[in-house]
Amino acid sequence: MSELAFFATAGRGLEGLLAEELRQLGLAEVREQRGGVAFKADLAGGYRACLWSRLANRILLPLTHFSAEDADGLYAGARTLDWLDHLGPEHSLAIEFTGVRPVITHSQYAAQRIKDAVVDQLRERTGERPSVDLQHPDIYLHGHMHEREVTLALDLSGPSLHRRGYREEQINAPLKENLAAAILVRGQWPAIAQLGGGFIDPMCGSGTLAIEAAWMAGGIAPGLLRSRFGFEQWRGHQADAWTRLYAEAQAQRQQALAQGLPPIFAYDSDPGAVRITTRSVARAGLDGHIHIAQADIASLALPAEMPPGLLATNPPYGERIGSQATLLALYAQLGTRLREQFPGWQAIILNGAGHQLGLAPKRRWQMSNGPLECQLEYFQIANRPIPTTTVIKAPDLLNRIQKNQRHLSRWLKREGIECYRVYDADIPEYALAIDVYHSTQGAYLHVQEYQAPASIDPAQAASRLRDALSTLPHALAVEPQRILLKVRQRQRGNAQYQRQGERGEWLTVREGACRFYVNLTDYLDTGLFLDHRPVRLWLAAHAQGKRLLNLFCYTGTATVHAACGGARSTTSVDLSPTYLDWLDRNLALNGQDRPAHQRIQADVLDWLADCKQRYELIFLDPPSFSNSKRMDHTLDIQRDHVALIREATRCLTPDGVLIFSTNLRRFQLDASLSADLHIEDRSRWSIPKDFERHQRIHQCWFIRKRSETVPKNLNKVAQDGFSVIRSPLIAPRRASNWSPG
Repeated sequence: MSELAFFATAGRGLEGLLAEELRQLGLAEVREQRGGVAFKADLAGGYRACLWSRLANRILLPLTHFSAEDADGLYAGARTLDWLDHLGPEHSLAIEFTGVRPVITHSQYAAQRIKDAVVDQLRERTGERPSVDLQHPDIYLHGHMHEREVTLALDLSGPSLHRRGYREEQINAPLKENLAAAILVRGQWPAIAQLGGGFIDPMCGSGTLAIEAAWMAGGIAPGLLRSRFGFEQWRGHQADAWTRLYAEAQAQRQQALAQGLPPIFAYDSDPGAVRITTRSVARAGLDGHIHIAQADIASLALPAEMPPGLLATNPPYGERIGSQATLLALYAQLGTRLREQFPGWQAIILNGAGHQLGLAPKRRWQMSNGPLECQLEYFQIANRPIPTTTVIKAPDLLNRIQKNQRHLSRWLKREGIECYRVYDADIPEYALAIDVYHSTQGAYLHVQEYQAPASIDPAQAASRLRDALSTLPHALAVEPQRILLKVRQRQRGNAQYQRQGERGEWLTVREGACRFYVNLTDYLDTGLFLDHRPVRLWLAAHAQGKRLLNLFCYTGTATVHAACGGARSTTSVDLSPTYLDWLDRNLALNGQDRPAHQRIQADVLDWLADCKQRYELIFLDPPSFSNSKRMDHTLDIQRDHVALIREATRCLTPDGVLIFSTNLRRFQLDASLSADLHIEDRSRWSIPKDFERHQRIHQCWFIRKRSETVPKNLNKVAQDGFSVIRSPLIAPRRASNWSPG
């Protein structure tokens, strides 16, 4: 066949790399254009591009060009081509259309009109029509419109060329294979591999970079594993030319693997990613040629006797809640390991998070990874290891946290407290609440950033946050990957209780005689409200032989304390099945999953209206506001607390006690309640030492029914009524308002 004109499409910014690749494949008249590269070759040359291009998305063979003013013009222009030269009624087809003009505003409609032209022509000439198959068509057609000019092309590639055929399963946010190849080319991997240099991806995900590096080093065609190409059912297909090219590529692959590849290593801290990489490597035919292991950045080191080479990786971008603190430290740690462990190496990092490695990149390119804008950064590491001098970015924060830790240390040891708050916006520039969770899996920090007011420059706030997060590992001797960040802000409706992530990382922590499951990543709250620790411990000490009612029970930590303290029975009421399941897990963890401990999914107000049981202890810690879709009404604790407390006290035994608490800012307890109830303000007592820097963190009352015998500690309250402490909400609690104290 004579020379034909082709067009290879490419991702934005990769046109130059693709043009050079096509020249190296021996293709002629290569011209870089917007969105791809034009070239000329015989049909075998087009096949070669399909089989060998690592960077292209598609290889298009233009069939016709025409002008069109509107959709009818598209139809008429498409009919000028003799479609029987390309397909018959026995074929299925799919049409993609791009570049619509204002008069043709919908690409699907444009594709429909072209399809109509093809189908109508074939039906008129053969009496039959081809079918449309959008998933697995025999023939792929591509239409593109610029101004009035329309090009209709046969898509020789079929499914996008990035689909190599070795990846059948993937992790979140996978890196496309042709984008991975572009990263390697930018990192000069082909030249490094020719010299026998090594390759490492320390955060391999599904192994794409390592597999592409192996194929590139061995000169293995990236299209060998593909199950189909778009030209195979085309009537103009030259099967002999394709068979010859494919056989040559297979022979070259076998020779490359027999001769061996440069040392290639793929690591990831996630065992699931390691398993996926292992299976992908096997499907790629590279068993034994890529070393795969589970390892994290903290332990990253140069393998023994490995020659200098290229480290390439696509670190996580931190789109989910709870990950930015980890990422800031992760990127800094990666930079440290590069400086200390990889002298003389090159490194190329697809930086989608915008975090700094502490190294100056030699070059930087803008690159899109799907919808995300990223920086591709290329580094040359100095030949000698550079000892890292730790620079504390926030020394005043470091000093304050260490001072707080010393102040709390004796108390923590004496009380056996393992989960506590160590810092709460003590320094205005660092508006964070920092909680320490010592778990069976190690120490973790739960860091909550208070949302900055609009008057604060966002760039300045982000810089301070980065400085703070880089300081925390030194302040509290916690590994960077165990620091979880969230942003506390005003929540609307029921948003505070919604799941924020899907990591499902559960820790087991201890409080008093009990153990609890906490989740630092997936919810705004962790499952354990640390500021109510004294109330829970009081319940544990006073529950022996008594019945407890826990209203708005959340994850049931108060219930578990009472159960472990010898409660005769417990009843826990909440509308959320998620929290009730969490309660079940907490009870089972403490060996208290018995029928005596009842869980009820219900609206608390509705349930109380029908309650006939009486309880010696009732714990009432409602949200400040709730409009759950499962409720027929809203709950506003300032508006509704009188009715709620009266309904709850109706369920008290004559000598029982109701513990009522709230975190609502400016809450005021209605004075009318003291007419028939003994009310004791226990707010100051209920605030533990690690929260005492903010005495107004919450309010708490012990409420009893009036009787002839007034408890001694209630005498003053009975005479003087009660005092109300107005408390702004400053702790991680279930409330509608949130700001530092």
